[in-house]
Formats: sequence, C-alpha cells, structure tokens
Amino acid sequence: MIQRNSFKRKTLPALAMAGPVSIWMILFVTLPMLYIIYISFMSRGVFGDVVYTFSLDSYNTLLDSTYFKVIVKSIKAASLTTLLCLLIGYPFAYYIANKPKEVASKLIMLIMIPFWTNSLMRLNSWLLLFQTSGPINKFLLFTGVTDTPLNFVYTNGLVMVGLITSMLPFAVLPMYSSIEKLSKSLLEASADLGASKRTTFFKITLPLTFPGIFSSIILVFIPSLGMYYVTDMLGGGKVLYIGNIIKNQFGAIRNWPLGAALSVLLILITGLLIFIYTRFAKIEDMEVV
Repeated sequence: MIQRNSFKRKTLPALAMAGPVSIWMILFVTLPMLYIIYISFMSRGVFGDVVYTFSLDSYNTLLDSTYFKVIVKSIKAASLTTLLCLLIGYPFAYYIANKPKEVASKLIMLIMIPFWTNSLMRLNSWLLLFQTSGPINKFLLFTGVTDTPLNFVYTNGLVMVGLITSMLPFAVLPMYSSIEKLSKSLLEASADLGASKRTTFFKITLPLTFPGIFSSIILVFIPSLGMYYVTDMLGGGKVLYIGNIIKNQFGAIRNWPLGAALSVLLILITGLLIFIYTRFAKIEDMEVV
C-alpha cells in the first residue's frame, strides 16, 4: 500500500506535466509526419488523387536533373544564408553580450521590434526599396554609380537579402545566450597568462561558444530550406527552392507523393543536423567534466 501511494505521488505529477505535451506531439507532429512518410511511398493518380499502391517513383523523381538541381540550389542558398547570418550575427551577439544588462536588453529589443510587424509587410518593403524607380536605384543614378536603373527585383540576390533579414534574429539570440554565459574568469586568466585578445578569442571564446553557434546553424539552415513565401514574393516565381516545389506539389500540381518525398528529404536533413548536435553536446559535456 505504501509503495502504491509512493508510486502515485511520483507518477501522477509527471503524467500531468508530460501528458498534454505528449498528446499534442503525437497528434500534431508524429502522426502527420508518419502520414507524410506513408504518402511519399504512394503514387499519383491520373486526376491528381493518391493511388495507395507502394511505389518508389517519387524518390526516383528526386534524382531527375530538374529536381536535383533545385535541391542542390536550395541547399547552397540555405548554407550561404546560414554563413552570412553567422558572420553578421556573431560580432553583434558578442558586442551585446559585453554590454551591461540594461543596455543589452535594449539592443535585444531592437532586434525583435521589426518582427512585431507582419512578415509580408517587411518583404514588400524590400520590393519597394529595390524596384526600378525605388530609393536604391535613384541613389545609384544620383551618385553616378550607374547610368541606367539596375534590376534587383525577382532575383536570387534579393531573395537572399530577404532570407538573411528574416533569419538573422534566430542566429543572434542563441549565440548571445552562449556568449553571455561564458565565464569571465577564463578570459581574465588568459589575459593574466599573457595571451593576446585575438588568441583568447580563438582559443577560449570561440570554442566555448560553439554550442550556441551550432544552435544558430540549425535554427537558420532548416527554415531557410522551406521558407517558400520569401522566394514567392521576392523571387516572383522566377526563383524556386525546395519549399516552393513542395507548396506547388501539394497545391496546383496535386502530386502529393512527390511533395511528401521532398518533405521527407527535409525531415532527414533536420534529423541529421539534430543528431550531429546531440553528439556534439555529449562531447562537450565530457570535456567540461
């Protein structure tokens, strides 16, 4: 009887806390994901319906040169977006982390304020800035940099600008958190031992804040692959990434198995990055001990 009461005291609170979350994850994450994987092994009917017979045609289609080029292009674009977000975000995060908390909180607020507005409004602002008769072209013409207006709209470059500005806060915040938690005593010990600021940064600061950097990589790279609305608005249908292909397959084209196969590819990429992160985290824990 005592053991049963003890079991209830320990188990019921845990179930009360984890139960709703587990049910939510099963209903809205696990089951839809399993259904997407299941659909990816089906085939497309003549009228766009799903034929429930096992087929690998969708995965074979991914190896077709057209789709394969889009996949490679998407991965390159997401990698470049991630790299630029890290190069821009790390110095900014480092600067904020070395400020007093009152100042740091205000700077963090400045990062977040633009994202209180609608994302479509922000993307439209880029179109207005870079259109042929926009402020950027007028400035270039006024300064004599160019004689004719440049075509920025509906190009890969403008799509990249949209991706970077959309993803930058997701790169800055994890790195800021990692740098802010860095023990100042280690930096002081390095300075006392005669190490230069550059040596201290590359030997102590950068390695110890790498978990935050890798978190930023995951938070930026994965969404960059699937943010179809950025390429739709700033690319004007001329720039296609994996997200656009998936949207089109589930929408206008009605080829659900192929869209599901592309979605499974994104799931695999996500799983691979998370696996690498967990392995890296274990190594870090061992090194700290």
